[in-house]
Amino acid sequence: MKLKICGMKYPNNILETAQLKPDYLGFIFYEKSPRYFYGGLPTINPSIQKVGVFVNASLEEILAKIKQYDLQIIQLHGNESPEFCHLLKHINTTIIKVFAVDDAFEFSQIYPYESVCDYFLFDTKGKNPGGNGTSFNWQLLQQYPSKKPFFLSGGIGLEDIEKIKQLNLPIHAIDVNSKFESLPGLKNRQQLILLQDELQS
Repeated sequence: MKLKICGMKYPNNILETAQLKPDYLGFIFYEKSPRYFYGGLPTINPSIQKVGVFVNASLEEILAKIKQYDLQIIQLHGNESPEFCHLLKHINTTIIKVFAVDDAFEFSQIYPYESVCDYFLFDTKGKNPGGNGTSFNWQLLQQYPSKKPFFLSGGIGLEDIEKIKQLNLPIHAIDVNSKFESLPGLKNRQQLILLQDELQS
C-alpha cells in the first residue's frame, strides 16, 4: 500500500517531509482551503510524484499549474464531468477522480469515469470538499464494483492502519492529511515516520 501525504504548504516542511520519500505529495490549489498552496515549490526527490488537487477548476488553470509546478498527477475534487476528465487525458497526465462517501453513496456514480480516470479516491462527505478530518464507514467499500485500484482518504490516523489492511480491497494508497499535522499544512515528521513503520510492518 503506497502513501500519499496531502495538503503540503510550507517550503521547509515540504523538504523535511520529502526526505521520508513518500510515494506522493499533494498540493491543494483551492483558494478556500486552509492548506491552499501558492508560491515557490522547492526541488524534491524525483521519485516522489507531485499531485495537484483541484476543485472545479478550469482546464486552463489546471494546465498552467501542471506547467508551473511540473505536476505528474491531477486530483479532481469537485463536480468534474467524465467529459472534462477525457479532455485532461489528452495531456498525458494521471487523473484521480474523488468521490465523497456517506451511507447513501451509490457506487454506480463511478461507472462513467472508468475509462477516463486512472484512479478513484474515496473521501468522507462533509461540509468541505476535503480535509474534514473524519472517516466514513469503510465497510461500504466491500460493495466496490470495480477492479480499478483506489486511494482511501478521510481522517486516517495511525490507529486505523491495521483496520485498513484487513479490508482486503484494491487500495492503491492511503491519503493522509489532518491527523498528521501540527497546524493546517504543517506536517509532523515524527508522526509520519511512525506511519511509515506501521505501513511496512
